[in-house]
Amino acid sequence: MSSKKKGAPLPASSGGLMRFFEDETKGFKVDPKIVISIPIGLIVVSWAIEIFLAP
Repeated sequence: MSSKKKGAPLPASSGGLMRFFEDETKGFKVDPKIVISIPIGLIVVSWAIEIFLAP
């Protein structure tokens, strides 16, 4: 009977999800500040072009 208890799966918990998302993956790493600042900078530049260069 004790062999059945040892082979039983553990209940699902958030601990397994945290370990999944903490795993490092290969690839290009970018600082989150850069990811946010580039689109904001593009928006500001496009507004400036529209204001100053549009007739």
